[in-house]
Amino acid sequence: MRKIEEKEEIEINFWKDSARENPTVFTLENLFNKMGEAPVFYNKVKRYHRYFDKASSMLELGAGQGWASCIIKSLYPGATLHTSDISPYAIESIKYWEDIFKVKVDNTFACRSYEIPLPDASVDLVFCFAAAHHFVKHRSSLKEINRVLRPGGVCLYLYEPTCKKYIYKQAHSRVNKKRPEVPEDVLIQQKIMELAAEQNLACELNFDPSLENRGAIETIYYFALSKASILREMLPCTADIIFTKKG
Repeated sequence: MRKIEEKEEIEINFWKDSARENPTVFTLENLFNKMGEAPVFYNKVKRYHRYFDKASSMLELGAGQGWASCIIKSLYPGATLHTSDISPYAIESIKYWEDIFKVKVDNTFACRSYEIPLPDASVDLVFCFAAAHHFVKHRSSLKEINRVLRPGGVCLYLYEPTCKKYIYKQAHSRVNKKRPEVPEDVLIQQKIMELAAEQNLACELNFDPSLENRGAIETIYYFALSKASILREMLPCTADIIFTKKG
């Protein structure tokens, strides 16, 4: 098992060393990859628009190059938007996406999910897209998210790989074989809900067996999950997790 510090260094340096995603280049492969994910994210925003609509200040954690933040800024130009990732090399590439979407994010910075350089109770909405499973310290991350949220504020973990505890080893092995260059993880549903309760955060988990942007085998798998709720309960399934800070 890799140490936390080692995992974080791999995450940080991936964005510096990647031939197609380092901050000195902008490749077609990167564009096509992210734009395959963009419709998934956009549909999430539409589904949870009630949280975005009323947020005057937002923070994206684990933003990578910040393309999702640029989509949000184009949809909500009046909101103050902070964009962050653990890797400064990832954040440096937001300039390409700002140019594509013709927007300017209000604030960008590199930080760990459990060390956010924002004041207490300063944002209405924190969101992550397929990123929270990379947060190596989940208890500390939720504590920090709770700190920066205003009373009644919301945190959205969107499109996250999740599973029950009994099948975690198998799920963890599968996702790391799929993308071995960066340490992957799977959120254990009950554990996340327990950690949320520790922080006095209300927690809601919504399974999402959508077929968007899936490979051939994944499409078959998620089609089966979409037809049988019992399978979603038993087997690994992407999910959205909504945390609400009690006012």
